[in-house]
Formats: sequence, C-alpha cells, structure tokens
Amino acid sequence: MKLTILGGGGFRVPLVYGALLADHAEGRVSAVTLHDTDADRLAAVARVLREQAVDVPDAPVVTATTELDDALRGADFVFSAIRVGGLAGRAADERVALDEGVLGQETVGAGGIAYGLRTVPVAVDLAQRIARLAPDAWVINFTNPAGLVTEAMARHLGDRVIGICDSPVGLGRRLARLLGADPDRAWIDYVGLNHLGWVRGLRVDGRDELPRLLADPGLLGSFEEGRLFGADWIRSLGAVPNEYLHYYYFNREAVRAYQAAEQTRGAFLREQQEGFYARMKDPDTPALTAWNRTRAEREATYMSENREAAGAGDRDQSDLESGGYEKVALALMRAVARNERTSLILNVRNRTTLSVLDADAVIEVPCLVDAGGAHPVAVDPLPYHAVGLVTAVKAVERAVLDAADSGSRAAAVKAFALHPLVDSVSVAERLVDGYLKVHPGLRYLDRP
Repeated sequence: MKLTILGGGGFRVPLVYGALLADHAEGRVSAVTLHDTDADRLAAVARVLREQAVDVPDAPVVTATTELDDALRGADFVFSAIRVGGLAGRAADERVALDEGVLGQETVGAGGIAYGLRTVPVAVDLAQRIARLAPDAWVINFTNPAGLVTEAMARHLGDRVIGICDSPVGLGRRLARLLGADPDRAWIDYVGLNHLGWVRGLRVDGRDELPRLLADPGLLGSFEEGRLFGADWIRSLGAVPNEYLHYYYFNREAVRAYQAAEQTRGAFLREQQEGFYARMKDPDTPALTAWNRTRAEREATYMSENREAAGAGDRDQSDLESGGYEKVALALMRAVARNERTSLILNVRNRTTLSVLDADAVIEVPCLVDAGGAHPVAVDPLPYHAVGLVTAVKAVERAVLDAADSGSRAAAVKAFALHPLVDSVSVAERLVDGYLKVHPGLRYLDRP
C-alpha cells in the first residue's frame, strides 16, 4: 500500500514512520511519499527516516517531492498534517489575540479561529484534488483545528476522511492505567468535539471504573488532568475533561499566564524547530539523535502555562506519553485496509449520534472501524453544560466555514464574536483587522 503524507517535512512525521516500521504484516504500507512545499524541511525529515530504517530490512520505501499531484496519484491513504503559515503564523495568531486580552491558543478561541480561516481554503483544495486524483484513497486528517478541517474536507470526500487526535486517547489510557486496567481492554466513554470533550465512563469487563476514580482524591491528584482541573471541579462535573477544556474553565488564569510568559508556545516551537532544521543542514549532524532530543524538550514543555496557572508543577513521566496519534493512524489504516475491526476515538460525521447537532457536524466519539470506515457508536445525551459549549463552538466552526466559502469578512467577525472566549463584537472586529494585517493568506476576506 502507498501512504502519502502531506506536510511531509513536519517535525512529527518520524513518529508515523516509526509506527510503520513496527508493522510487518501482509498488506502493510510498503511505500511512503512525503510531500511538502519546503524542500529543505523535506530533506531533513527524510534523513531522520533513513536513520530510523537502519536495521529494518523491510522498511517502507520513502520518496520525497514538492509536486502535490504526483504525491497524490496512486495513494491508498493520505495523511494530512499541514500547517498553513508555519509556526510563524501560529506565533502571530497568539500575539494578536493576547494583545486584545483573549486566548491565542492554536486550536482554541481566537487563535484557533484565525488558524481555521487560513487553513480551510487550503484543506478544501486538497480534498478536491484527492477526490480527482485518488478517489479511492482514505484520508486521515491530523491538520488542526482537526474537527473543523475534517468537516470542511468531508463536504468533498464524505466519510472517506476521518480526523484523529492523540489527546482523548492519551487521557483514556492514563486513566485506565491509573485504575489498574489494561488500556487495550478498556472502553472509553468519551464525547464532544475535537479539543472539547469529556471522559464520562471507563468500562472494563462491563464495569464502569470511573466512579472509583471520582471518589478518590488521591487518585484524582495523581495525573495531569486531575492536577489541572482540581478534584472538586472534576467531581462536580462527574466526568474528566479533556486538557484543552482548561482554557474554558480557567480562561482568565490561562490568559494571564500566557501574557506573563517570556514567549508564546508558538514562538518557542518556532525557535526550537528552526534550530533543529538549521542543524540538519550539516551532513555530520546525527539526524535521529537531534530529532529525539528536540522532541523530548517539546513534550516536557507542553501546556506549561496552564500547569503554572493551576499550580500543577512539572509533567510527570507518566504524563509525557501521549495517546500516540501515529498509533491511532496505523490502527485506523489496518482496520480499513485489512478489515481488522477495532474501536478508536475519532473525528467523524455525527449522523444521529448527538441529537443537538445535525448529521454532517463532525464530532469526536468512540467509533467501530472496519473495511467500510469509521462508524460512531451510540452515546448518552450530553448534560446541559456540555450542550452549551459544544453547540456554541460548533456555531463558530460553521461561521468559519461560511467565511472561507464566501470570502465574507462579516462571517469571520461573526465567528470570533460568537466564541465563548471572545464574547465581544468590538473585540471580534479588532481581531479580524489585526489578523488581516499579519496574514496575507486572509486577504480573501474582502467582502461585506
């Protein structure tokens, strides 16, 4: 099988290739095509992959190209992990928002809306190309904002595009281990939108173990989300929130922490990765060693401002393990290509899963996956506090899609103004003006 990775010069691509190297079964991915618009980044990542493949005799063959159509032709799977505007764009998203006193995180609030407005037109073009050049391919989307971008692509690819995220998987696996359960046997009752969801149950052999966690203050304080949100708040919700909900539940504290930080997360990653790619231009640099060292620093500093605001301290070693989006992607490909049925938490079209949303709304829920794709399972209705957040943020996503489709500046203002973390039309107007100044890619928003 051929896998095409869009954003093939991205820093996290070696994670995906590492997962592929461990798969030796019949029908596995045997060819990987990396596509990126930056030839230097492509060359750097290709070097890391070559070092990963040493001592693996049946390693998938890797090719790299800057020609998009060539990369797509013949693909069985397309993995989309692009970053429109690069890390410089992310840093600008953060700074414009913080200057207005609102959150600039890349997927949440004003920063996420700006990123979505830049990314959706590009993602739609990709979806249309894939439909034309590789109509039988399955698309796995990791491009952020993952739920929004998946919904945009689904309008052209239908159920053949599936969004993935490592955040809910990582949370579920940490909770299972904490409760002494095998993460591979636990059923995680998780529901919401991407970066906006809750674990409402954790079933092992038919028994829900989550109430045992909620009743134990010691257990609640022993993992990342427990320290971020506090035992009392988690008990009040009766569920464990995704870490990104810290931006909603503790918004003022998060904004203050981000404003007080020496540099934003995007600026830090830009500086860090520029250093990595610069070092990779030296042919004597040990590529895999340099990549591993940079990745370790990246993971250790993840959401550091939120932990500071919550007084949660440094990340424990057990919290450094993500859900492994590369493992989710591999499991998804196996299930579809070989009909190896499995259950995964994915971003898919709602159909009738959540009654408060329409059928085409992309949600993040457990799915049963087989050769026919990903099928969301039935879940209990959302409590009212979750309904409010989910429907408000989905309205924002729909306004972003409208703006990207119509070029309407008014629709873009509406997206910002409706978001719970902006909640001001005046601020929304200034945010649009600010983002138009720093992002040439938003100049399509020129209609009333």
